[in-house]
Amino acid sequence: MLAGEMGAGVQRAMEIVFTLGRIYGAPDLVPVTHVQISGVSYKNLGDAGVEFLERWADEGARVRVPTMLNPMGMEESSWRDMGIPEEFALPQMAVVDAFVRMGVQPTLSCTPYFLPRGMPKRGDHLAWAESSAVVFANSILGAYTNREGGPGALAAAIVGRTSRYGLHLDENRVATHVIRVRARLKSIADYGALGYLVGKAVRDGVPYFEDLAEQLPLLSGDISGGGDAVDRLKTMGAAMAASGSIALYHVAGVTPEAVERGGDLLRDDLPVVEIATLDRAYAFLDRDSDVREIDLVSIGCPHASLGEIHLIADYLRGKSVHTRLWITTSRWVKRLAEEAGLGEVIREAGGKIVADTCTVVAPIETIGVHTMATNAAKAAWYAPAHSGVKVRYGSLEQCLEAAVTGLWPDG
Repeated sequence: MLAGEMGAGVQRAMEIVFTLGRIYGAPDLVPVTHVQISGVSYKNLGDAGVEFLERWADEGARVRVPTMLNPMGMEESSWRDMGIPEEFALPQMAVVDAFVRMGVQPTLSCTPYFLPRGMPKRGDHLAWAESSAVVFANSILGAYTNREGGPGALAAAIVGRTSRYGLHLDENRVATHVIRVRARLKSIADYGALGYLVGKAVRDGVPYFEDLAEQLPLLSGDISGGGDAVDRLKTMGAAMAASGSIALYHVAGVTPEAVERGGDLLRDDLPVVEIATLDRAYAFLDRDSDVREIDLVSIGCPHASLGEIHLIADYLRGKSVHTRLWITTSRWVKRLAEEAGLGEVIREAGGKIVADTCTVVAPIETIGVHTMATNAAKAAWYAPAHSGVKVRYGSLEQCLEAAVTGLWPDG
């Protein structure tokens, strides 16, 4: 591959994988069973990114393992209804077309673990790129992956391997900090706030939550539909990856490695981080506290699970929204929601289940969105910088009340 005997596209991919391995001192390469690619939105790629991907596809490069895509900047089937301009939509579709020509599945979701087949297993080596997906794969699935860059993940998919360094090695998966949670956690937004604080404190380390299991609902073996524990942990992990760069955490008695390795993950001299209150997190995430009128309520960052959509539909039944409400999710989960009748309930109320995208990578600033409400700490962290919007942050109930009234609720 490196010598070019399998074509220029494969050679370029192996050069990327090989060079990363040399930079990080990897002893060898490891086969991967699954890849997830970020850097899909035209908002992030621009014309240079489109040309780069099209050239790789034109050279005949093809992926060797199941490979999935992160969200793009719009929903393919309804971008006109979303108000997305054609000058954005056409190059965005060219991006997806280039990936598809290389054999990538157009899943367009940051929650590949909710898809019905090909779920990575405990101990699998992956090359995933999206930060919230990476931390979920390492922590909840017990798989092994670094946080790949977009080109690095695509290169790994084309050659079927990645360099063995970082979190592919057991010695790098031990805890660096012990976290003690004294604050009471009542909502998904609280778990996002907790994740924000831990990310800021631990940065790129590996936190070990000593007592979080006391507040968590039971984590079942089947996570495909979400559920209370899964939705809280995916939100917390996404927040830690955003405010820090955490790619793995352990929860005593809950996550696979904490159950299997127990005290072997800990040293005697680890620093302890105690979280007594979430006030500092809410002060930052809900920092536009003077905003009351809401242009868009966004739920689903990371993409909403079927369980979350059930909760939203139950709240909206018989009500009408007075501002835009987007529940962003994968095509697969949207289809399940439609089959369960949840999509009809949400549409009757005036909301939308939106696949393929999210408000972090969609050009919401071009469609009249100046203020946004969300219960997702990751969205509250990124949206102001990516889109220039002002954000209100709070519980799902607060966000849905804002959708119904058009105003962020007092108190």
